[in-house]
Amino acid sequence: MQRKKLGVDIIDDVLQAALVAYPASEFVKSLLFQYQERGGLSKKQLEGLYAKAKKITALPPAKLATLEAEILKRPNRFKSVLPPNKPLYEKDEQIGKLIESILAKYPQHKRVLYFKMKYDSDEALSVIDLAELKKFHSLLVK
Repeated sequence: MQRKKLGVDIIDDVLQAALVAYPASEFVKSLLFQYQERGGLSKKQLEGLYAKAKKITALPPAKLATLEAEILKRPNRFKSVLPPNKPLYEKDEQIGKLIESILAKYPQHKRVLYFKMKYDSDEALSVIDLAELKKFHSLLVK
């Protein structure tokens, strides 16, 4: 991350003032270290710094206002809601009716029993299997 111009750095000024006001605060020390190392802070970190800096009476209100403007300028990060789970395979009722109509007339038909087993266990029937099932239906059930 590239640093901004070195002339005026409000965030650094607020961090230094917070370090003077709270010398034992590990939070302020870690924010200062991260700001110096990486050159920036996240929106949540800046909000935490703003909460600490509001309590400092020696800090000019213009610097607080600038820090608040920096916070408002940052984008909000949020996770979108996961879509509801849907089953991988949805049964086609038309195929179930074909199988049932054939098995009603011929209950021991081995190939159609195989298709029924696949259909009941939520396995997808291939295009060839569907064509064969429709062929059986047209030949056996009228």
